[in-house]
Amino acid sequence: PEAAFCVKCGKAVGGGKCPVESLERLNMFDVEFYRGKKVFITGHTGFKGSWLCRLLVNTGADVTGYALRPPTDPALFEIAKLDKQMHSVIGDIRDYALLKKIFDEAKPEIVIHLAAQPIVRDSYKNPLYTYETNVMGTVNILECVRNSTHVRSFLNVTTDKVYKNREWEWGYRENEELNGYDPYSNSKSCSELVTSSYKNSFFGDGKVAISTARAGNVIGGGDFANDRIIPDCIRTAMKKKEIIVRNPYSVRPYQHVLEPLYVYLMIAGEQYMDGRYADCYNVGPDEADCFETGMLVDLFVDKWGEGIKWKSQCDGGPPEANFLKLECSKVKNVFGWKPKWNLEMAVEKVVEWTKSWMRGEDITVCMDKQIKEFLQYR
Repeated sequence: PEAAFCVKCGKAVGGGKCPVESLERLNMFDVEFYRGKKVFITGHTGFKGSWLCRLLVNTGADVTGYALRPPTDPALFEIAKLDKQMHSVIGDIRDYALLKKIFDEAKPEIVIHLAAQPIVRDSYKNPLYTYETNVMGTVNILECVRNSTHVRSFLNVTTDKVYKNREWEWGYRENEELNGYDPYSNSKSCSELVTSSYKNSFFGDGKVAISTARAGNVIGGGDFANDRIIPDCIRTAMKKKEIIVRNPYSVRPYQHVLEPLYVYLMIAGEQYMDGRYADCYNVGPDEADCFETGMLVDLFVDKWGEGIKWKSQCDGGPPEANFLKLECSKVKNVFGWKPKWNLEMAVEKVVEWTKSWMRGEDITVCMDKQIKEFLQYR
């Protein structure tokens, strides 16, 4: 029927057939697809970028990264010595001339755009820099893609915060209104709109498949950022002090960092092979792992041990959403995917990584162990 939509892929159907055939498999995308592929990653020196680079390096991909110097000290990128395992270029995503030079030299087939100013509170302190980086940075990388003859797949990684937050108790779907409230969230909404405009204006011929992925809150070993709950917990626990939680009743879709990274690689790889997969996708945990922050801290305290305690204390900071969930049936139905690690397992892996680092062990061994366990988990 003319107005019908496929329950598997969400696209309009014609002739009663799904326009994107379901893969009919569960967690079966093989990251070995990336062996020998030329992959360009922006924001590779950040927390998510570092884990993504390690994943790709392990597959034998030819990885080029473009980003500012690591945003924290210590930094996972430096601890894991990733600069010695890939082509790492330090540059500003706002500098189009340098970005294009490096991009053209790399001749990538697949581009994953992670570069961003990612902290809500920092966006209130410096909104101009946030918009320049998150909006014009997206324009700059898409211009590089537009002027390239090598790229076949582009993925823009945004956030669950792109949606206009109505404090609903149910998850936001991909067709909900994009209108983030704070400068960070709003800038990522704009990044989504920029991507959509470029896709419609310049890539209608289908030669480059373009998607966006809207991921929930991630946790994992090696996140040293400020104003993030798990890094804040770790810093306090290492000092054997009481953890301060500023909003224990806020609900977020928490997941281990390897969850969305696997999905990013899956989307970029599948649309490389079949452009019909190009779309926008929510990437988040199951309903059971959309936790109140206080419950997440309870899990952390239990896994960390050592008698650590926490208390609720508001610090009078800028407003943040109290309730945020994603509805992720689309990515599950299209790709036959589902999350692998629940939140308890995710927190356990964070503690495992952190205590390995505190003992001075080779952190790449721990990373590779966790990556292998994740990819083999059913």
